Amino acid sequence: MTSFAEILKTLPSVAGVERIELVDGAGAVVATIENKPGQAGSLAVYHYLLREHGRIDTQAAAAGLKLYAEHTEDARRNPGKHPNIDRLLTVTTSAAALHGRVIAKP
Repeated sequence: MTSFAEILKTLPSVAGVERIELVDGAGAVVATIENKPGQAGSLAVYHYLLREHGRIDTQAAAAGLKLYAEHTEDARRNPGKHPNIDRLLTVTTSAAALHGRVIAKP
């Protein structure tokens, strides 16, 4: 099994991204993922999913869970420990998709 660290090396660079705002169907920002230590890996995953799928729907969420590799099972065993993975787990069982706004660094 390929590790999350190895998968991250294959994803496009997010060097020019400051943050991603995830928006629900009503237009409310429900989460922000910033380009900072502790969130940079999730930023890369969500950035990739938004580029490939256009939004975070059930298909994109399932793809994202595969990208998180070993962390996905840890998130299943420990709800709340990995909020960005928890969000994908929720989307896989929901009809509600999230849209993203990619905010570039100034």
